[in-house]
Amino acid sequence: MQTPTTTNNEKFFTKPLIIIFITVFIDLVGFGIVIPALPYYVNSESFSATPTEIGILFASYSLMQFIFSPILGSLSDKYGRRPVLFFSILGSAVGYLFIGFAFALWMVFFGRIVAGITGGNISTAQAYIADVTTKENRAKGMGLFGAAFGLGFIFGPAICGIISRYGIPVPFLFAAVLSFVNAALLYFILPESVKKDSFVTREFRKNRLAELFASLKDAHFGTLTAIYFFLVTSFSIMTLAFALYTIERFHYTAEQNGYIFAFIGILAVIFQGGLFSRLAKQIGESSLMIIGCLMMATSLFAIPYVRPESGGLTALLIVTAFLAIGNSMASPAVTSLVSKITDEAEQGKSLGVMQSGASLARAIGPLIGGVLLNNSLKQIDDFTIQRTFWTAAAIMIVAALIAVYFLNIAPRKAIA
Repeated sequence: MQTPTTTNNEKFFTKPLIIIFITVFIDLVGFGIVIPALPYYVNSESFSATPTEIGILFASYSLMQFIFSPILGSLSDKYGRRPVLFFSILGSAVGYLFIGFAFALWMVFFGRIVAGITGGNISTAQAYIADVTTKENRAKGMGLFGAAFGLGFIFGPAICGIISRYGIPVPFLFAAVLSFVNAALLYFILPESVKKDSFVTREFRKNRLAELFASLKDAHFGTLTAIYFFLVTSFSIMTLAFALYTIERFHYTAEQNGYIFAFIGILAVIFQGGLFSRLAKQIGESSLMIIGCLMMATSLFAIPYVRPESGGLTALLIVTAFLAIGNSMASPAVTSLVSKITDEAEQGKSLGVMQSGASLARAIGPLIGGVLLNNSLKQIDDFTIQRTFWTAAAIMIVAALIAVYFLNIAPRKAIA
């Protein structure tokens, strides 16, 4: 009985799958490195970027991903996964180099735009996993993909915290080196997963915005998509505002913020890895979704009250832990509910549409945050901090109310 198990494991953990895992992991490490470092970098005397400009800088990356992810996916269908992955990772390296060696703000923007365009290779990596796994192992492969996301978000900020002490440009240069190494690994080791004679002309598909709006016609799926959109928008506002808030209030460095973001990532992985499934069995995903939204709203509302003289680091860690756990309840609960209410044949499309909404939210959130953080002097102050985090909290209250509405209209199979 043990021999088949071993054989299945060998078939699943193939060299191409491991390389794709590393590819996604490095992509997310690079993204994670940017989060704590970028606000310090452009807020320095060299660039003197305003909060609004920092918001646009964050949004530009996600907006480029939203636009170019399906384009890279289509190119990979036609020309193969390997060349698209190789050139997109090289593009990410070039983007990071531009930021690391930038001497003007336009160069930072250019680097972020290039990194965002080529960062749309995530859909290509997902397609590669689908190519090299059997139907039986497909879910396990996508689980490995999700693990790469989580680990990247932990290690990225932690690495930033460690190496930023040698200079703020260093994390970006480190991310560039990682990307070049990754590209070399792909070039010499990764085999192509699409055969030249297997290309099939695909039927016409609506663009991502059209698909997103069309999904809202289904009351159940549209409601969950709206909840997820507001959740990601709120979290994206926090991601932008948090580093600027700790600079203003606590005078933290990129190193200290890197460790706090790593702390958030560790809590999220621990909670989603074990506690979420147990709680879902006991009280259901719908209830977890509502509780998670309310926890996030409460923590976002409380953050402006935390100061060095009122709670200090201890209070900051408690509030961010509350936020991380709330997000770790709400996000997977929404995804799980979508899988329950959607026919098996349509799940890939439904989850793809929902992720399109999330990509758009990651572009909109920083734009909102950047405007709200900006005062008349184009600086951040106590009032702009308060209104930014309270706006994010209000968005989560809206998400919680929609979640309550979903609980009332949900089909029995979704709340069973």
